[in-house]
Amino acid sequence: MFNLDVNEIRKDFPILSLQVNGKRLVYLDNAATTHKPVAVIDAMKHYYENLNANPHRGAHYLSVAATEAYEGVREKVRKFINAASSKEIIFTRNTTESLNLLSYTYGMKYIEPGDEIVLSITNHHSNIVPWQQVAKAKGAVLKYIYVDSNGRITPEEIRNKITSKTKVVSIGHMSNVLGVIYPVKEIIEYAHSMGAIVIVDGAQSVPHIKVDVTDMDADFYAFSGHKMLGPMGIGVLYGKAELLEKMPPFLTGGDMIEYVYEQETTFAKFPFKFEAGTQNVEGAVGLGAAIDYICNIGLHNIHEHERRLTEYAIDKMKEIPYIHIYGPKSADEDKGGVISFSIDGVHPHDTASILDAYGIAIRAGHHCAQPLMRFLGAPATSRISFYLYNTTEEIDIFIDNIKNVRRWLGYGS
Repeated sequence: MFNLDVNEIRKDFPILSLQVNGKRLVYLDNAATTHKPVAVIDAMKHYYENLNANPHRGAHYLSVAATEAYEGVREKVRKFINAASSKEIIFTRNTTESLNLLSYTYGMKYIEPGDEIVLSITNHHSNIVPWQQVAKAKGAVLKYIYVDSNGRITPEEIRNKITSKTKVVSIGHMSNVLGVIYPVKEIIEYAHSMGAIVIVDGAQSVPHIKVDVTDMDADFYAFSGHKMLGPMGIGVLYGKAELLEKMPPFLTGGDMIEYVYEQETTFAKFPFKFEAGTQNVEGAVGLGAAIDYICNIGLHNIHEHERRLTEYAIDKMKEIPYIHIYGPKSADEDKGGVISFSIDGVHPHDTASILDAYGIAIRAGHHCAQPLMRFLGAPATSRISFYLYNTTEEIDIFIDNIKNVRRWLGYGS
């Protein structure tokens, strides 16, 4: 059952009352980062006022309290994505760090010359560049899964690209450009049958749809706090215990050791093996509050709300002949709340700058997906993206002012 009161939700986000250039803020850049509800801001403030200390390292009250808060969020994340154990949850700075951790530990240790690493052409740069470095260092082969004219991956493409030589498949769950939600469970099943492990970039999916890493049988799954109402500087890497056990550490130093001698060191067990140095405890606390907020609203309600907004926006945009949409032209179940588009005769950067004059925040550029941009034949696009606090009224404001973009540049309409 769909039940989401957007007007009440908006009251929880102080920044949405901001005036930009004398206009009410219309924020449509949620695929880049989301705003924070009061509950998240208050949780972090409470931590600093009442719990601030280094976790794991002290016997005094504050250190114990900080440890309990930090480890409590680890368990909360486990439940949120249905991992088997909280030990399989590693805190990082963001999805990018999580993917680099995997490429420079698992990749550098287990990839051999001639092995194949399979990526999707829709991947974010953070899920391409690290694997390029591994392939160059290890003499491996990079292969890409391409998408059809609607931005979707066909079963034939999966079977053609993933072979018995494939050792790693690393793919985004949802495209930050096309908004397509990819069939990762089916991809994982086929990759496993070929003997490969699968890494999923969930930065764009976890905030919007229910993710069950156990059901999909993902080997690794990564996401960021700031795209799901949480603070910047906190991310999550989930990994299967048997894989984490055999991986070397990524960073070394304090809190990830067991014993240090003059000439050698033994390392702590995971997840601590991968969490060197003083951690972002306040970020974890904020992430925990964000998870609580999302669960209280309901991921089903969030996804359905975004689907309706996307359908409404696409229908409005298709009525304007000089707008061209990339990817699916309808809000199907495998389409998230992201729409990339171009306007005839207008550079995307000009579109974003002119809309900003009206208080409308959108994204323009290559969206850290240059291989996909080249595949689409578009050096850059404009992008709008929705979250639980957006409204159809905001879409109407966006549509009305798209026409102003053309007028600013001398077009009649």
